[in-house]
Amino acid sequence: MGNKQIAVIGAGIIGRTHLDAIAETKGFAIAGIVEPASSGESSSNQYGCRLFPSLNELIADRPDGAIIATPNETHVEIAVGLLEAGIPVLVEKPLAVTVDDTRDVLAAVERLGVPAMTGHQRRYNPIVLKARELAKAQQFGHLVQGSVLCSLKKPESYFEAAWRHQPGVGGPLLINMIHEIDLLRFIFGEVQEVTAITSNRERGFAVEDTAGAILTFRNGGLVTLSISDAASAPWAWDISADENPGRFPAHAVQSHFFCGSDGAFSLPDLTLWSHPGEKSWTEAMRSEPVLVATENAYVNQIVHFGAVIDGKTEPRCSALDGARNVAIIDAIKRSSAIGGRLALDQSGLKAQGVYQIGDV
Repeated sequence: MGNKQIAVIGAGIIGRTHLDAIAETKGFAIAGIVEPASSGESSSNQYGCRLFPSLNELIADRPDGAIIATPNETHVEIAVGLLEAGIPVLVEKPLAVTVDDTRDVLAAVERLGVPAMTGHQRRYNPIVLKARELAKAQQFGHLVQGSVLCSLKKPESYFEAAWRHQPGVGGPLLINMIHEIDLLRFIFGEVQEVTAITSNRERGFAVEDTAGAILTFRNGGLVTLSISDAASAPWAWDISADENPGRFPAHAVQSHFFCGSDGAFSLPDLTLWSHPGEKSWTEAMRSEPVLVATENAYVNQIVHFGAVIDGKTEPRCSALDGARNVAIIDAIKRSSAIGGRLALDQSGLKAQGVYQIGDV
């Protein structure tokens, strides 16, 4: 059998990351690129693959699957078009920019039976998979509290792409915090309530540059999130986890702290803390680094996508997961706007539903 042919729509920063992953993954090949900007031609030359002038011409070529890495507001139209053509998709986060738009993708998946994944690569990182295991382990107990810090000083050149500071499309909530939401859901389960505040004081854009949120989980526990794309600091997964070598540095710091009834652990260093004897603040705790294999999360995601295309497994991060993440980001925005708590009604968690949001 030949290599599985995966196309990439969008050859920007994240598109090139996916192209690198496909090129690196045994048994896979780049079917082609759709990208009208100059980066399309340069990328097709770099990877030695075809540059398609349009999505329709790519569809006519019948790739085995496609990765959508275009600006956020274009995800749904492209995804639905590919699904209607019978081509499985991996939609880079966010699945859509509104909860209503996510329903279009969910309806297409349900109607057509063609698989769709949401691109949250951390679910394929051995560090996160082990953290999920720790969260269910006896040494940790159950979640009581947690803290996530994401501080990313983005240069002015980053915002030359206008969509990145366009209301309803850009901003660090949809671009960055949504990854934290997915990680938290993957490790600790569904979110029940949200309280949040946002600010645009640093950059003055029409979208937020800084935000804070408190999430209450259905299974118990509170986690606070603080995010900014205008603050200079190393405390963020992206610039500490070494998940994207060459694009981001890897500072030897922690950015995620989770405290359970019986123990605690931090990320991305994956250190477990526990009491050897009585669980008391008067007793010293011991730390234990948890070792895992170093693997490329994007490559692992491509391998999983291939298994989903072949019908061998269900998506680890489905379109429904992507929709729920968008719903939580929407709740964070609404909570900030009204200055109050919002409940995420669990009745909205049915097979092809998303969260229903109401005031507390």
